[in-house]
Amino acid sequence: MRPTSSHFLLCCCLLLGFGWTLPARAEVLLTAKSISVPGARLQAVTLRLGEDAAGGLRLQLSAEQADVPAMGWRRLGLSLDGNLQRDARLRWSLDGNVHLAGAPGGALSDAHVNIVLSEAANTLLVDIVQGKAHASTALPLDQPTHAQISLDNLPVGWLQGLLGTVWSGRPTGGRLDAELALDLRDPGLQSSGQFTLVKLGFDTPSGTLAGQGLDGSGRFSLDTTAGPARIELDASLRGGELLLGPIYAKLPGHPVQLALHANAQNGAFELSHLRLNDADALQLDGAMAFDASGSLKSLRLDRLHANFPAAYQRYGEAWLSTLGLRDMRITGQLSGRLDLRADGPHGFAFDTDGLDLADADGRLAVDGLHGGLDWAIDGERPATTLSWHKLQFHRIANGAAQSQWRSRAGMLSLQQPLQVPVLQGQLRIGQLDWRPAAAKGQRLAASLALTGVDMAAFSQAMGWPAFPGTLGGAIPSLRWVDDRFELDGGLSASLFGGFVDITDLSLQQPFGATPVLTGNITLKQLDLAAITSVFDFGGITGPLDGSIEDLRLVNWSPVAFKASLLAGEGGRISQRAVNNLTAVGGGGMAAGLQGAVLKLFKTFGYKRIGLNCTLQGTLCRMSGLEATDDGYTIVEGSGLPRLQVVGHQTQVDWPTLVRRLQDAIHGGAPQIR
Repeated sequence: MRPTSSHFLLCCCLLLGFGWTLPARAEVLLTAKSISVPGARLQAVTLRLGEDAAGGLRLQLSAEQADVPAMGWRRLGLSLDGNLQRDARLRWSLDGNVHLAGAPGGALSDAHVNIVLSEAANTLLVDIVQGKAHASTALPLDQPTHAQISLDNLPVGWLQGLLGTVWSGRPTGGRLDAELALDLRDPGLQSSGQFTLVKLGFDTPSGTLAGQGLDGSGRFSLDTTAGPARIELDASLRGGELLLGPIYAKLPGHPVQLALHANAQNGAFELSHLRLNDADALQLDGAMAFDASGSLKSLRLDRLHANFPAAYQRYGEAWLSTLGLRDMRITGQLSGRLDLRADGPHGFAFDTDGLDLADADGRLAVDGLHGGLDWAIDGERPATTLSWHKLQFHRIANGAAQSQWRSRAGMLSLQQPLQVPVLQGQLRIGQLDWRPAAAKGQRLAASLALTGVDMAAFSQAMGWPAFPGTLGGAIPSLRWVDDRFELDGGLSASLFGGFVDITDLSLQQPFGATPVLTGNITLKQLDLAAITSVFDFGGITGPLDGSIEDLRLVNWSPVAFKASLLAGEGGRISQRAVNNLTAVGGGGMAAGLQGAVLKLFKTFGYKRIGLNCTLQGTLCRMSGLEATDDGYTIVEGSGLPRLQVVGHQTQVDWPTLVRRLQDAIHGGAPQIR
């Protein structure tokens, strides 16, 4: 039969009383297979009571295994060695050392303990010191499952066992001061009180909840007695870093209010209420939940208000970087809400009376954003207006515009055609329907028309030499399918007296770190005289036709294409252009033409010019009009002096070829002498 706590205490008191009357050199030794008291169980117990060197009483207690389930302490070694005294008020006191082997964080591994038992006051007082850590506990003798505890400079790692009973996280650093009440139940425990934290660190196996260098204070309550563990926290945090799922915070030096109600069970963690208030940066109310693996199950923000740039610097930088938006510059204010679940978004809304933002790479910039959007997966939402003064996407500047939106049955739709000024022309979006909840398949459908875009402005925006012309076209169907944009129809640019047609466009991961663009380009009757004058390649006359098939750009740099350029109607070519074509093809002059003869002519007649490049990765396979014994013909001459330029290199590294073209344009190509 298991003794009750009162019986056990009575036995101890009788033993102490008996020990006080022991004759000199007498000793009492008790052993027990196990001893159970409320909240603890000791196994293989030895209790020795005898005389110390000064003639007082010495108590030695050891247990091969000590378990305190509510604290998460299991299979610990225990030893207690101290001196017993009884004062004039009949209080027993024990002063000595306690050692726990295997406790989390090295708790009580080498501690000094002072225990005072007063039957008159019905109190057991325990005072423990280890290093700079100090803990004191008061327990009523008639209710030993209740304790009033004071903690000073306690390593947070000592609480790993207790924390492990309610969640899978672990402390990684920090110290704790606290005043709390603790009640051991069967099962579990209840505790509440106030605390102060210094340099707290913690993490979880999944890495979705973590903190480092946190300072703070507040109140808490913990209840593990029935069902999921229930946790309530109302705190002020200062400094350090905090990760709550997708929310990563660099906390400021001033107090940030954090309040939460949480439930934890079997590794799953639910924040049924979350409130954060950083006065000059961010205020939010909501909830979130994680499954046992640490994956986000749901995130609901019922109210969010952000002030920029502080909100971005403290809370938004890490999250936006996962979307490929790094080093953002944001000013203004934004209010909104969000409902995100395991199967995707179920609703969002935002509204702003003035927001400016730009990323450092020039891929996205908005000036004077006003209004907002309101979408839900079910039902119908109120119509909204969204406008801007300037909008820049991948270095292309767009002018002021205003759009009307409405959400019905999960689809966010443009309510009337949108006219957007762009590079002295106009982009007209006739129709746009977006399904934000669609994780795959068709997410968006739209129709576009582009008219009158100035190619000089476009080339300048792209960092190219300026050349005249206009760009226009129609995209009757633009679809966002899975992670790519597909475009029917095409664009046509009027350039250099001819046309450049762009078809079969597809864009993958447009907002990611490495967007992929594919398409086909056709060149028709471009004036070589105009082209070579703009790019300063050396003069060539005549029309140019060609194509760039299966073009593939990764992060806007080419990695694959099949290019073919042909000037098949004859014309004139300058000595400098001959030199540059020779350098590009890695070739030389054929038919014995000598440098002395070349110097007599500034231009030459040609019948055909042809150059082809098939790019795969970083290697370009070169060819020309026709194969020769030692290469391929690039220029077939006409008239006297008869000119033939032959390329000898059939494989060239793409970076090398680009460098040769750049040298040619900037006058650095080798001269034929």
